Amino acid sequence: MPGIDECLLDVMRLPGARGAAVVDWTSGLALGTIGESPNGDHEATAAETAEVARMAAEQPAFAIGLPDPPAAGEPAVPPVEDVIVTTRAGYHILRFVETDFDSSVFLHLWLDRAEGNLALARIRLGEMAERLVLA
Repeated sequence: MPGIDECLLDVMRLPGARGAAVVDWTSGLALGTIGESPNGDHEATAAETAEVARMAAEQPAFAIGLPDPPAAGEPAVPPVEDVIVTTRAGYHILRFVETDFDSSVFLHLWLDRAEGNLALARIRLGEMAERLVLA
């Protein structure tokens, strides 16, 4: 089971990967980063993407059709699996990570539009999120 650094190295092996981070969406802090940052500052990018993740995760409209909230002591799971933001030059994929504690972490992948494969990246990011071990 890979930790944050191993997971980020794995993410950067995806075709077209420009940069990646593991971010806590409640605080906006980057728990780990690799590669480039869209605005040149990994910490600012983490804070900005955390706002997008938090906005998506907290919207009741995305929770329709989900089972009842978890019982006391069970982790809360965001209703959203991932968020994809498309720009002219690339894609930003925010993949939520389910954890044993509060599930407030996501993987952010910045993918070059010309070189990357959005479908493949989304599938692989989901697999990595399932294997990620946060200690």
